[in-house]
Amino acid sequence: MNYFPAMKLRVAIIILIAGGWLVPAQTNESSLDVGDMLDAAQQFAQDNLDPDVLKALQDVDRDKVGDFLKNYQACLQGDYVLDVAQLKDGANAILPLLDAHEETQPYAAWLRARLDYFDAAEELKAITPPAPPGTNQPPPAANPPFAVEQEIWIKKVSPRPWPEAAKKFVPELKTIFAAEGVPVELVWLAEVESGFDARARSPAGAVGMFQLMPATAKNLGLSLFPFDQRKQPEPAAHAAAKYLRHLHEQFGGWRLAVAAYNSGEGTVQRLLKRYDATSYERIATHLPAETQMYVPKVEATIRHREGAALEKLKAA
Repeated sequence: MNYFPAMKLRVAIIILIAGGWLVPAQTNESSLDVGDMLDAAQQFAQDNLDPDVLKALQDVDRDKVGDFLKNYQACLQGDYVLDVAQLKDGANAILPLLDAHEETQPYAAWLRARLDYFDAAEELKAITPPAPPGTNQPPPAANPPFAVEQEIWIKKVSPRPWPEAAKKFVPELKTIFAAEGVPVELVWLAEVESGFDARARSPAGAVGMFQLMPATAKNLGLSLFPFDQRKQPEPAAHAAAKYLRHLHEQFGGWRLAVAAYNSGEGTVQRLLKRYDATSYERIATHLPAETQMYVPKVEATIRHREGAALEKLKAA
């Protein structure tokens, strides 16, 4: 049985109730089943926590809980990297709640793989000049330059040991990527996306080690029913490698391909056209906040794990 202090859950509940004010909720449909999440958390509370905490959990507005988790995704998809820093305390408080029951652990796996985004945004905020007087927030052009984010991520990633799951999966994943004609070093996207946790599920519906969305998975030949192949490392790796190869052929560079893997082909295409650009560096500060951190995080991870530069990777 998994236990955590009642006070921690009280803090999480307070944040859940107040969560709606962070940023506007996404308008896109989400596969997050808020009712199931709250039912699971409530059952855990009933079994393990005192009556006051259980009552607080019963009083939580389920719509606000849904908005809260959607807000996490929305903020990561927003325009401004420093906004992500505001999610740090809430993320650390809600993670034990999501981890408390098997039904909600996939969301915990997704969130856990992104905790360092909140730390990185906080570090970037500390070294970024404040907004001009009379403005609510700096414009997107004030996002930290790519080179600054690179430095942050190299420092954050370089001390990290191999994830325990990587020892099991990386050799097999490299064989699959090689068979698909993709640089084997790119298997480390699975660390950034999910920490090599095949259960991971985002509030938007991405699933598995490589966080494939349903439509993308179907287009790549994966089945979602009766068994979701996104949760199976081998089929998911084949699909992710094929998608990366397609993106590299389309955009001509691995930074742009990785950016498109995270934010979507359409996002990268529109920005390249809008800014008459051909390089990642030219559009970096205009990408969604998560992508602005995702690309240098992937690059730093591959450099740390393989001693290789992302842009110089060669197909197997």
